[in-house]
Amino acid sequence: MGRLISEKYAAWQAECEERFQQLKKNEEELNRIFIDIYGLQDELTPEVADKDVTVHRVFDSKDDVPESMKGSGYVRTMRDEIVSLISYAVGCMFGRYSLDVEGLAYAGGEWDGSKYKTFLPDEDNCIPVTDEEYFKDDIVGRFVEFVRTVYGSDTLEENLDFVANALAGKGSTSREVIRNYFLNDFIKDHIKTYQKRPIYWMFDSGKQNGFKALVYMHRWNADTTGNVRVEYLHRVQRVYESEIARMQDTIDNSSNAREVSAAQKRKDKLTKQLKESKDYDAKIAHLALSRIDIDLDDGVKVNYEKVQTGQDGKKIEILTAIK
Repeated sequence: MGRLISEKYAAWQAECEERFQQLKKNEEELNRIFIDIYGLQDELTPEVADKDVTVHRVFDSKDDVPESMKGSGYVRTMRDEIVSLISYAVGCMFGRYSLDVEGLAYAGGEWDGSKYKTFLPDEDNCIPVTDEEYFKDDIVGRFVEFVRTVYGSDTLEENLDFVANALAGKGSTSREVIRNYFLNDFIKDHIKTYQKRPIYWMFDSGKQNGFKALVYMHRWNADTTGNVRVEYLHRVQRVYESEIARMQDTIDNSSNAREVSAAQKRKDKLTKQLKESKDYDAKIAHLALSRIDIDLDDGVKVNYEKVQTGQDGKKIEILTAIK
């Protein structure tokens, strides 16, 4: 039997609520004791406001947050919890976490492949993020495999639907919603969660989404940028060229006006993406040839700038801007 993320979420929500109510009860009991000891009955009351209880409470949506919790820094929603699950899944994809060991599996130092048996991390520390399913091993394919591995094949679609509903993003299928999340929102959520010190870095060509790919900072080496360029950026460019040719064939040979219009629209989009990716290629080539390594002891901020700075000292923006 497979397992349902919805059931795990409900159990976690109930556990958080129980913890919240217990802590509130304990704090109010302590208040009563101190009020009695110091004779402060006329000046203080033992009651503790919900928003002042310092453990998380989980609600299905922002609309479900009661007035008594407004202003609390300990309010979380279903979306927050699913975003955390996705972040953990990405950690497993890169080997930061493992389904087979507790805590951090890898955060620098010597790599130990024996820690990973149930779900294998990405081999070369680069996972492409595309706006369509061009590669089976892209970020969405890897996430689907993670959900299948953890929760089972028989509940896969139900679990993907739950994730997509929690994200509440654009898309006509759960996979499309999840793809759009990785494309547009994952890195923003990650940067926010890690307080502008991200450990997953996104190569990003620009607003046309011509090329995006994630890497894990702690697995970075001098050849990372070059590998991303040759094995992934150039691969995406070949896909665009092939798809443009296919759309042109439809335009030239189809007698269906609607089909021709759709093909022209997609060709125009792909042409913009190909141009953006080639412009990006020219930028990234200089840094790839420089073979820039990092020192984890220098921290995120220093290294994030370092890998985007050429030998002439000029910054070449190839990663998502930290805002």
